[in-house]
Amino acid sequence: MAKNLLIVESPAKAKTIEGYLGKDFLVKSSYGHIRDLVKGDMGIDVANNFNQTYEVPADKKQVVAELKKLAKSAEMVWLASDEDREGEAISWHLFETLGLQENKTKRIVFHEITKPAILKAIETPRTIDYNLVHAQQARRVLDRLVGFELSPVLWRKIKPSLSAGRVQSVAVRLIVDREREYNNFKPTAAFKITAQFFTDKQKELVKAELPQRFDNEVEAEKFLNDCINADFEVTSLETKPAKRNPAAPFTTSTLQQEASRKLGFSVARTMQVAQRLYESGKITYMRTDSVNLSETAIQAASKEIKSAYGEKYLHTRVYKTKSAGAQEAHEAIRPTYFSEHTITGDSSEQRLYDLIWKRAIASQMSEALFEKTTAHIAISTRDEHLVAEGEVLKFDGFLTVYLESIDDEDQDESDSNYLLPPLAKGQALKLKEMNAVERFSRPPARYTEASLVKKLEELGIGRPSTYAPTISTIQNRGYVVKEEKEGKQRSYTSITLANGTVQKQTKTEITGAEKNKLFPTDIGEVVNDFLVAHFKDIVNFNFTAKVEKEFDEIAQGLQEWTKMLHSFYTPFHQEVETTLETADRANGERLLGVDPASGKNVYAKVGKYGPLVQIGQNDDEEKPRYASLPKSQSVATITLEDALEQFKLPFQLADYQGKEVSVGVGRFGPYVKWGEAFISVPKNEDPLSIDIERAIEIIDEKILADAPVAYYQDLPVTKGTGRFGPFIKWNDLFINVPKAYDFDNLRDQDIIELIGKKVEKEANRYIQQWNDEKIAIENGRWGPFIRFGKEMLKLSKNPATGEKYTQDELKELSLEDVKKLIEEQIPNAFEVKKKAPKKKAAPKTGTTVKKAVAKKPAAKKKVVKAK
Repeated sequence: MAKNLLIVESPAKAKTIEGYLGKDFLVKSSYGHIRDLVKGDMGIDVANNFNQTYEVPADKKQVVAELKKLAKSAEMVWLASDEDREGEAISWHLFETLGLQENKTKRIVFHEITKPAILKAIETPRTIDYNLVHAQQARRVLDRLVGFELSPVLWRKIKPSLSAGRVQSVAVRLIVDREREYNNFKPTAAFKITAQFFTDKQKELVKAELPQRFDNEVEAEKFLNDCINADFEVTSLETKPAKRNPAAPFTTSTLQQEASRKLGFSVARTMQVAQRLYESGKITYMRTDSVNLSETAIQAASKEIKSAYGEKYLHTRVYKTKSAGAQEAHEAIRPTYFSEHTITGDSSEQRLYDLIWKRAIASQMSEALFEKTTAHIAISTRDEHLVAEGEVLKFDGFLTVYLESIDDEDQDESDSNYLLPPLAKGQALKLKEMNAVERFSRPPARYTEASLVKKLEELGIGRPSTYAPTISTIQNRGYVVKEEKEGKQRSYTSITLANGTVQKQTKTEITGAEKNKLFPTDIGEVVNDFLVAHFKDIVNFNFTAKVEKEFDEIAQGLQEWTKMLHSFYTPFHQEVETTLETADRANGERLLGVDPASGKNVYAKVGKYGPLVQIGQNDDEEKPRYASLPKSQSVATITLEDALEQFKLPFQLADYQGKEVSVGVGRFGPYVKWGEAFISVPKNEDPLSIDIERAIEIIDEKILADAPVAYYQDLPVTKGTGRFGPFIKWNDLFINVPKAYDFDNLRDQDIIELIGKKVEKEANRYIQQWNDEKIAIENGRWGPFIRFGKEMLKLSKNPATGEKYTQDELKELSLEDVKKLIEEQIPNAFEVKKKAPKKKAAPKTGTTVKKAVAKKPAAKKKVVKAK
């Protein structure tokens, strides 16, 4: 038995570290947190100074039992979880749950998983930093309090199953506010003047622009007319040097932003890939808001720059972190070895590593040098001057490696890096063409995941460890969606002066198209408005930033954590009580106008099953009429005309192949119904625009998609694309199709191979099964395990041998044996729950007994088949 037990959070991290340490060290993983606040109850005793009740989840009991046993026999236990607050809390939970002793426990931290870093950490251990633990506890407790008390308010005042979080609510507010700014924005038009000139050499072109814009078409057209017979001359020429400096190495937020812009990664995907790179020893710790590089790292980068690019490309820099609360880690994200330009791994890992390596190495390289030239061009018939600008790259410096991207909304329309031909003061230019184009002001850009992270960081809301979970949570809760939006056609005027003639044209362009932008849902807007009205602090940007600052102060030992919680909870709890008593129900209802056919009011609102429009009042004698809103419409923006259109659904079309055809909208969106089959209408298609020809196209496409692509053992094989990617279906088995196969052109051999592998895998999946009990022993990726309902439980060691169960031993286990193994991890798993006594109905007086109407059995949906 090894003398030393070293515990980390993940098996990948454990595997990497194990390779650096000798036989005296046994490295084990806790698989993340080993305990949490109890479920089903708040787990916090507010009256007793926020005392917490923790529990070890069922899926961690086996892990805890194994670690306890190993810790008991070890001479020293080393807690090596991550160096941020979350990691410190994991170490504390391990210390408490495993019953460790202070004199036999050491805490070590490192920000890179390399042999020198691990050995240095072991040489310089410390104790658990309780300031960091208390900061994490304060966040966890405060967020549990907010969620536990706020969610029931939303259930009663809006709709069941809603929930709200502290930082998430602020993020939703940012997106809602931006969407309303966008919708309320009124674009203004102005005419932009650009010109192209020839120099003495006819092939050389000079591009110029008028600095000011004209507010209307008349002024722009007059300017061009005045230029028909004008002479153009260079009146001044200014050339001056310019330089551009590299960006600082990555922090968590800048990595998330740049990976989104350059690689198209979501924030969550960036963190998953970065986690794998860190745990395999490729990069330093990826949750940090520091831009600092260690002296060792700067020396290593310098050596690599000299070797790969030359001495003149080297310019070492020390970056200082702007964030006052930068406590997560003490170094920026960088490669552990600058000499490794590329790595092995999957495509995502290679691309993200390449980005991190380039950004870090560029930060220590020389600035890029430019020569910027500005020419002013006089117009003989006008007082205004045209301006031509160009720049020449004199020395590429860091640009040879890396150029930081910018968000779409930050880009301008000017030509960057445009090279002017040689010009001289007093030089005459010949006009080739001049254009006056109507341009429109742009609304504030909707948020992407990356730009939302940037905004949260600017406001001081959240920390490196919270950005990704926050953005994932608001989408998972259905308050925000990330989607694309088709643009709309817009007309604009273009006036051109060429060959002494002015011509005017009306052209069209697509405006408002969006890609991977964040939009609030209708329920997201309703919840946000309710919180703004009744819980101003929860969604207040400054207040939330102040709370984050207080967490930082707790981490630094400057504030007592329970005192901070009292100052937050007391007024918050009072707001909850007041809101429950006084607030009206909220549904975002908007009065759109009056239905001309019935004379009744038309409303848009959020109902029990989603957004809808309603004709009539709830208290009218005649029951109101309802229609669901399509995904392309929202409660906040739908017009009366569009609302009335929804009541045309469902509508009947002509029969097709002897079956009725209709178009409608259901719980899962618009559909074409053919006989008893419901076929979804393609995304962003207006169901009201579907005629019988289009309906037949949709039906035929479905028939074709469901048609067998092959037969195997006389059973049909179909294919499709689902939540987890492309698949084939055979004999009720769904078989994923890996990227190694050409899904669009699957050969018979491919299909046989895929089915064969799946059948073999399924045959080897179960060691034993008891279907009636919902119990099975299965082979898993990491070895055999017990499946109990939805739970996956680890197998303990065979008490008879003290070793892991063999396949033969598992085949011999009886149902009772397996139940005992389950009860070790889930006590009372098979205890029969007593049924609550039925409530007696109150006696009715003066009423007659009515017979219950027998419900008709639901009609089975028929499978669409080709005839």
